[in-house]
Amino acid sequence: MSERTRVLDGRRILVVEDDYLVALALSPALEEAGAVVVGPVASVEEALALLAEGREEVDVAVLDVDLDGEKSYPVADALVAREIRFIFATGYGLDALAPDYRQYPRCQKPCDHRAVLNALKA
Repeated sequence: MSERTRVLDGRRILVVEDDYLVALALSPALEEAGAVVVGPVASVEEALALLAEGREEVDVAVLDVDLDGEKSYPVADALVAREIRFIFATGYGLDALAPDYRQYPRCQKPCDHRAVLNALKA
């Protein structure tokens, strides 16, 4: 892979996604771009525990908005408190996000991996 395509070289990216197939497809794309994938984790509880433990360094995150019926907003709040950038991944439009979370970058599912990579490198 050329240096130009390794846009996330060395970045540690937390993937919070409850759909195994989506996580399975996203993780290799991130790794090919030079990232180290943290997780994936499938629930708010798992993501918050991972962040609280502090054993895994996280530079940026991809958050599925709806994790088996639970919103990932507590994870977003924890990331904001730690000054860690993130993007939301959702199959719904902007109006489906709570108003306080509409300011954050998001990718519409199914996500184009190039769009995700561009959003993460910004």
